[in-house]
Amino acid sequence: MSSHTAKLSWSLNNGDDFATNKYSRAHTWSFDGGLTVPGSPSPSVVPSPWSDELAVDPEEAFVASVSSCHLLWFLHLARVKGYLVESYTDDAEGTLAKNTEGKPAITKIQLRPLVVFTGEKQPSTEALDSLHHAAHDACFIANSIKSEVVCTPRCPLDRPARPSDCDPPGIRF
Repeated sequence: MSSHTAKLSWSLNNGDDFATNKYSRAHTWSFDGGLTVPGSPSPSVVPSPWSDELAVDPEEAFVASVSSCHLLWFLHLARVKGYLVESYTDDAEGTLAKNTEGKPAITKIQLRPLVVFTGEKQPSTEALDSLHHAAHDACFIANSIKSEVVCTPRCPLDRPARPSDCDPPGIRF
């Protein structure tokens, strides 16, 4: 179907000591569009100064990848259904825990999309749930992982909604 690439680059800094485990893990991720992103392990995994808290860590990138794929499919499917989306914000969170084999893994990803629709046609709670289910089913990334993905849509504070719509239990995929 298609191929996707990323180039990662790391080199030992002057003064670092690789043999004694005292070296920076900061590196870069470069993509085909020309963007280069600073990468590093999470400071919760490798403490400073051997990590860079300002860089993107693999766990954050993994969560963002799932969230981004869901967003892109949601937007496409909402447009196909005739809805006008004004904005979409997701406060996604991944949980690092031991998996069933006892190994550390991102075992759960919680998506918390806040979607604002504009125009006459507004989705019902059922239609919104259906769009999120369809987006999850179509997402290449979600189809590639073992982590549990839960989607809990949020309601805009400035838009009227039924109270039951603003506190959903979360859509489990």
